[in-house]
Amino acid sequence: MDDEELSIGDNAPNFCLLDQNEKKICLHDYLGKNVVLYFYPKDNTPGCSLEAMTFTQFKDEFLKYNTEILGISKDSCHSHQQFIQKKNLNLTLISDPEKKIQKKYGVWKLKKFMGREFLGTIRTTFLIDQQGKIVNIWNNVKVKGHVEQVLDQIKKMMNK
Repeated sequence: MDDEELSIGDNAPNFCLLDQNEKKICLHDYLGKNVVLYFYPKDNTPGCSLEAMTFTQFKDEFLKYNTEILGISKDSCHSHQQFIQKKNLNLTLISDPEKKIQKKYGVWKLKKFMGREFLGTIRTTFLIDQQGKIVNIWNNVKVKGHVEQVLDQIKKMMNK
């Protein structure tokens, strides 16, 4: 079920999946840029909405640091499209309905909620550098303040 855990310094596993516009997005096309790759459980839920709206709010700041933001969930392209329209998002959201990439990145795991166990997406963010290497991983993300933490990390990385 779980692939081996990814670590800082590993090459980010490549993938090609469809975004909200059914356009093929491949991670290797972003070489030469930093990528914030964030995995989230579900479109239009409170935490996921707040996270996406905050990434949208700070998008221009990320772009100043040559950084693209990609969100991934198991929701369909159509669901992503509606989510973007409803919440006025300015992000690329990628559809992973078969959870292949979530498994490859080790974020599709057993979760517990109200005494019930089930498989689901663990909210996780990967920061990938311009060479395609993982430079930071945030596991079990708490949404409040998270986007600012990621941006601070990028600023530190780029000002070295």
